[in-house]
Amino acid sequence: MTTLTPTVNPAALPQAGAHAPLPGGLPDPATLARLANEFFSTLPGNAGAPEVAAGSGAVGGVPSALPAAAPILASLSNPAPAGSPLAGPGGTGTGVPGLAPPQGKVPGANLAPGAPTHVLALGNRAPALAPHAAAANGLPDNAVAIAPALEPRVGGALLGVPQAYAAAEPAEPLPAAGSVAGARSPFYFTDSAGHGWQREAQEIVVPAHGLAAPETFGLPGDDALRALLTLNRPEQGAHDGPARYFLAGRNDTADTAPRTSAGGAREAAALRGAHPPFDVNAVRRDFPILQERVNGKPLVWFDNAATTHKPQAVIDRLAYFYAHENSNIHRAAHALAARATDAYEHARKTVQRFIGAASPEEIVFVRGTTEAINLIAKSWGVQNVGEGDEIVVSHLEHHANIVPWQQLAALKGAKLRVIPVDDSGQVLLDEYRKLLNDRTKIVSVTQVSNALGTVVPVQEIVELAHRAGAKALVDGAQSISHMRVDVQALDADFFVFSGHKIYGPTGIGVVYGKRDLLEAMPPWQGGGNMIQDVTFEKTVFHGAPARFEAGTGNIADAVGLGAALDYVSRIGIENIARYEHDLLAYATSVLAPVPGVRLVGTARDKASVLSFVLKGYTTEEVGQALSREGIAVRAGHHCAQPILRRFGLEATVRPSLAFYNTCAEVDALVAVVRGLAPRQ
Repeated sequence: MTTLTPTVNPAALPQAGAHAPLPGGLPDPATLARLANEFFSTLPGNAGAPEVAAGSGAVGGVPSALPAAAPILASLSNPAPAGSPLAGPGGTGTGVPGLAPPQGKVPGANLAPGAPTHVLALGNRAPALAPHAAAANGLPDNAVAIAPALEPRVGGALLGVPQAYAAAEPAEPLPAAGSVAGARSPFYFTDSAGHGWQREAQEIVVPAHGLAAPETFGLPGDDALRALLTLNRPEQGAHDGPARYFLAGRNDTADTAPRTSAGGAREAAALRGAHPPFDVNAVRRDFPILQERVNGKPLVWFDNAATTHKPQAVIDRLAYFYAHENSNIHRAAHALAARATDAYEHARKTVQRFIGAASPEEIVFVRGTTEAINLIAKSWGVQNVGEGDEIVVSHLEHHANIVPWQQLAALKGAKLRVIPVDDSGQVLLDEYRKLLNDRTKIVSVTQVSNALGTVVPVQEIVELAHRAGAKALVDGAQSISHMRVDVQALDADFFVFSGHKIYGPTGIGVVYGKRDLLEAMPPWQGGGNMIQDVTFEKTVFHGAPARFEAGTGNIADAVGLGAALDYVSRIGIENIARYEHDLLAYATSVLAPVPGVRLVGTARDKASVLSFVLKGYTTEEVGQALSREGIAVRAGHHCAQPILRRFGLEATVRPSLAFYNTCAEVDALVAVVRGLAPRQ
């Protein structure tokens, strides 16, 4: 890596006579220029820097060269001014190891906190976060930062020029082309402050549409990071030593060195592009509704468990569909029908990839999670559950995962069994094992509780159900936007979720079902689009998924869901999980100590949901007080009355967080609750 060595041209300086000393005994301009050149030539790592004796002469009382024993010290933490939002946990730096403020920027200026961990480093943020638990994706949750992806935009403060690390460590010579042994690793590990992007700055080229590709910044792209972050796949193999989050960096020898390992192709793909650094303020700019004001106050949206807001990318995709592609699908030969069909089926493939299904034929579009569970209960359930059989659910379930099974049990003479929970709100696996027997036909559980935020150990629940010979359904309505879902690794027979819970439109949802199960299930609705042939004597149905999509479906919103999943993929679901984990930990730490607050649901593994009650107030009163300050929360039973009654309650106040929320918004909520607290 090249060290930039500024030079000063004496001719360009005002001359007051050759070598004429300035007032006050200072050296003349020519001497100052020479001193400056010698000063910069002594930077560490600068090949060819002249050796300067410590006792060099002086002119006008100023040494003629810097002593070799006192070079400029390289700051590995990039100190930020006191009080800067960029201060790291030690009070200096950006808060992201190895990441300095862009060159040409004043440290601590023009940059808002990019993550709650940055803000927590400030003196007025206490207590600090609790130690991180293991992430849901199986990686240890102990990395300080990984590179999330935003909509690429030029001019973002953290998207600037690669930092000059030559002052921190001498540049290593690049190996000859074709050399494998001793080649510099293309990976930049975030737990090492002494490594950086090994590439010179490049000019940023702004395309006509105003967005820059990740390659502009010398970073790996979407497909590359997805390949690196493909988790729970057998072909990934075991890794020796502790796993670490890492970023893939560009290496000039990466494409010329021969690949000898089995993972060489994936590694090569990883070097083609990447996501820009995560910046919550940039994310917020993608959501136009967050600019709204309520009662004269900025909108704070803490009702994400009910529905999430839509990024501009989704809004634009819906507008484009209606402006350029609007048509019914599958049944016409004209151009717009082909466009609409392509867009609809592309969305199906996007869902398949997002949840790790084996094929698009395992993806059925429905209106939402409620319709999805009803479809399974009224198709697979009616066909496979009989008198005396048993259906198992947990105490945490939303009404949508209770009522359809009650209806099926009443219709067939079956029994509904319930997995109990402990006082923290976590299911009791030992009690669950006792419920299973040869009459158990299906186990249907939520992955994340909408009322408490509990993350349920669904992998163990699915495995135990299969051992008992039962099928397993996982309700992913609350998990899909917070953690990586891989239905093949999970081995769930069915997985269901709603688009509006993951930044997509309302009125669209998904049923994933294993192919053999879907093919054996009868249709639950009849009409057009799901038939091969109809006579008055009989009907021949299409195979899955078409047989479950009778009539004109919600075509535009399926396309919008595909756009939402693409948006989340660009940011990176692991990055979202990390940010929300820290934000939830912070919110819990500042809300729990408020006098009169009782947190409901304190399981060790939680997603971004807080439920609480405040002594002396109804939940409606707390919700209204928050609304007056522009803060939106849910106050009520959250369509989960059984679990609230397990804790002796009929309702709670439920703030629920998303990756566009901030610590400042949490503070605003806590300030209102604290202001109400004196009533006892």
